Amino acid sequence: MVYANFYFYGKTSILFVMRRDLALKRLAGADRRLRLYVYRKADLAVPFGEHGAALTRTVTSLCSAGILERAAHGVYVYSYSEHLGEGTLDEIVRCLRPGRVSWESLESALSQYGVISQIPMGRVTYMTTGRSGVFSTRFGVIELTHSKLPVSRILPGLVMRRGRLPIASKMFAYRNLKDVGRNLHLVDEEELYWDEDE
Repeated sequence: MVYANFYFYGKTSILFVMRRDLALKRLAGADRRLRLYVYRKADLAVPFGEHGAALTRTVTSLCSAGILERAAHGVYVYSYSEHLGEGTLDEIVRCLRPGRVSWESLESALSQYGVISQIPMGRVTYMTTGRSGVFSTRFGVIELTHSKLPVSRILPGLVMRRGRLPIASKMFAYRNLKDVGRNLHLVDEEELYWDEDE
């Protein structure tokens, strides 16, 4: 199946056709070689070589075909990626808040450290130097909470993860929780202050 873009020059129209199989090949190649499978709409101009209305028609067509999936406004996921999984929400966050520092924190991080017993099901909580917001996707709910901290105070509290956004250290996640005025009654203080090296 093909989809077409039309450009008009005076009385002459030129038909440019980009086949879906070609678009699929380019997306699959980026997924395989670069582990790139979540895009802002503007980023898709690179593999497709299109801009403006032409790019919009291409993206709409690929979404209709199930090749791309709209995860949030202006953010698209390659549906056949080999890398879909626990890091997908992280990649969506990168696209939602480009150029900002974002990290997993609050209840999501503290539940991983065993500091709170209630694990947020289907929801991941992040802190970000960008705007707050909540985004419901097929992959789960993203909750972004704005941090006013300068980057110099954020970076020492982060634990880096390969191929993922960083996660707050246990005490930094707890400080994040207090700083934004979240409920502290679920926190197990014995677990919070327990040192694994003791």
